[in-house]
Formats: sequence, structure tokens, C-alpha cells
Amino acid sequence: MGWATYNEKTFERIARMGVEESGLGDPDGRVGKRFKVMGILRDILRQKSVGVIEELPEKGIAKYAKPAGLITSLIPTTNPELTPPGVGLFALKCRDTVIFSPHPRSKNTTLEMVRVMRVVLEREGVNPDVFQCVEKPSIPLSQYLMANCDLVQATGGKDMVKSAYSSGVPSLGVGAGNSTMVFDETTDIEQAARNTRVSKTSDFGSGCSADGNLVVEDSIYDRFLAQIQKEGGYLVNADEKAKLQAALWDAEGHRTSDTVAISAQRIAARAGFEIPADRKFIIVPETNIGKEFLFSSEKLCVVLSIFRYKGFDQALKMVEAIYDVGGKGHSCGIYSHDDDHIHRLAMMAPVSRIMVRQPQSKANAGAFDNGMPMTSSLGCGTWGGNITSENIHLKHYMNTTWVSRPIKEDKPSEREIFGEFYGTGPV
Repeated sequence: MGWATYNEKTFERIARMGVEESGLGDPDGRVGKRFKVMGILRDILRQKSVGVIEELPEKGIAKYAKPAGLITSLIPTTNPELTPPGVGLFALKCRDTVIFSPHPRSKNTTLEMVRVMRVVLEREGVNPDVFQCVEKPSIPLSQYLMANCDLVQATGGKDMVKSAYSSGVPSLGVGAGNSTMVFDETTDIEQAARNTRVSKTSDFGSGCSADGNLVVEDSIYDRFLAQIQKEGGYLVNADEKAKLQAALWDAEGHRTSDTVAISAQRIAARAGFEIPADRKFIIVPETNIGKEFLFSSEKLCVVLSIFRYKGFDQALKMVEAIYDVGGKGHSCGIYSHDDDHIHRLAMMAPVSRIMVRQPQSKANAGAFDNGMPMTSSLGCGTWGGNITSENIHLKHYMNTTWVSRPIKEDKPSEREIFGEFYGTGPV
């Protein structure tokens, strides 16, 4: 199944079909996501999912894996070619069954990828109905499926995730993004600018992991700003910034759907100005952070904001303020060779994953040069209203039975446990 969905001919065909059907995303960028299928397969081939999966002799514990059961998988319109094989591989490895519920805007693409998966199941002697796909998706039908399965896997917008959590069934959801990247005085400017372009332009910035806010140290700000323009960024002036805001958000501050996941040229045209054909993303200088300053919120397109700071303490305050606007629980990153700066950011940032010197949207859901579990779903912890802050991977698709045998008693003395409070009088 991994090869049938990953091979370049099949994945490219279905990925381009998804962009054409939905009108969202970049065909070349979408095709580039296929490495995740290989990565997920790599991970699960190295893990146990049936019978005894872990033994802790010193604890007398043996853990047995059992299927989670019937999964309802809600498929986002921006990932109809990747999410089905991603979920499908995890589920098949854990002996689950899945009903895929497509987004109406990309239902035919989802149906086609599930068809490929069903062909492989049947060819390999497995009942193809292990995987099924809704042919006529609707909100009532999705709600019915969610209420009558064992586990809901919801990757998509906040309304989808909220619906999953309201189903009364255990749900694996994701949170909103607003990825913020910190660049300190030790930044390798050329590497950081290149990675920013790679991350931001992937599938026209439609992913929640795409860089949204750049927080740059004053001493390198001008050089970095010049370098990201060399990488294809277009720097807006004050008039263009005002027009851009009016195009990206409506009067109530909600993102306009017709500016999500489209090219920089199309965004500029919607806003009423033109940019050169070779520009890949749009840079907005910003000094203010807050819910009323919309450029400090999630963009879901090839627009990013850039902020200037002096001293790392201010950078941390700015990161905190940005996540108060939105994106808590998701991810951030830092371009630094200062371990103390990395540690301080990790101690305070209300996010589930921090990428160090890596292209955020290509790294935080797993890459071949980092140790993050490969996935297409990112848990955001209690910050983002999720049950887990991990990358959703194999262990989340199984139940586990703990078998406990007797061990030598492990009971410290009262004095050892209560320390200085042992023997003091009652309160």
C-alpha cells in the first residue's frame, strides 16, 4: 500500500487532481508532500503493533497492542491525497478499519486515493471494505459517522475539530497554527532565508505549519530582510499593506476564503496592486502585536509578517504576545547556534514542537533529517484544545493492555518520601 500511494506517477496524478478540484494550493508543492508516505512507512515498519509491543522486566509490566476499532477520518480539502494513505497505513498496521469522510470541495480526489488503497487491499487478499469512503459527503452524514465509530481522526479547520470533539467519541484533533520563527544574532542568514522561502511557499502556504511571523534581532534585521527578498520575497509598502489587509480579512476580522492557498500574484491582484512574476511570497513589516493587528495572526497563504527586536528578552515577550493572538499549542522555530537561547525559548513557548534551524512546514511533522514522528496530523495539547501534544502516529491508533506481574516491593520509608515535613505536627 505504501508503494501504491507513494510512487511518483500515482501520487503526482492525484495531488494535481486535488489542486484542480479544490482550486487551492500549488501543484508542484502538493506533489512534494509524497515523502511523508515513505516516512510514515519507515516509522511503522520499525514499530510493533500486534501482541506484546513493550516489556519492562524491572516493573513486571508487559504491554499488548489491540486495535482502536472503527475510525472515522475527516479529510481536509488541502490534503486529500496525503491524509488517506497516512491514516490508512497507521490504521492497517494496527488492524483498524477506516471510513474516510472527504471535504466536499475535494471529494473526488479523496475517493480516488481511497480507490487505489482498496485495489491494493483486494490484491493482497484483504477485504477492501477495511477502507471505505463516503461518496456524497455532508455535515449530517459526517456527524452520524463520528457518533457511531470508535475513534475520530480530525485533521482540518477549527469547525471540523470542534464537531469531532462534540461527537461524544474519543477524537484526535489538531489546533490552529500561527508559526513564529525567531532569528537571533547567531543566525546563518543565507540558510535561514532559504529555509523561510522553502517553508512558506510549500503548497502556497496553506499548511498550519508555514512560517507566519518572523521575529528578527535588530543587528541582523536589515541583512536578513534583504536576503529573503533575494529568495523571492516581495516587500510591501504602507499603501500596499493596507490594501492587503483589506483583501485578507473581512470587516469582522475573519480570513477571506478566496485568498487562502493561492499565489502571491493572485493575492496582490485581489488586493489591488501588482507584483513581479518572479516573487514567491509577500513580506509585511509589522511593529504591533494583538488581536486588533491582524498581521500577527495566522495567514494560511504566502504572506508573512516580520518584526524587529532588540535583546532576546524582548524576542521572548514578542513570541508570548503573538501566541496570545493565536496558534497556541502548534509550533514555532528558532534559527540560532546559542543553546541558551534555544533552551529559553523551549521553556516559555506555549507550543508542542520547536524546530531548530529547519524549514518549519517541512520539518515539524517529521523529516528524514530530524527525529520527529512522520505524520500529517499535529496534536496541540491543552493549549490548542487537543488531548495530545504529540505528532499523531502509530501509538494513537491502538489500544494498549498492561499486564502486571508481581515484583519485589518498592516502598520507600515515610521519612524518605516526606523529607523535612515528616513528623511535623498536624495543620
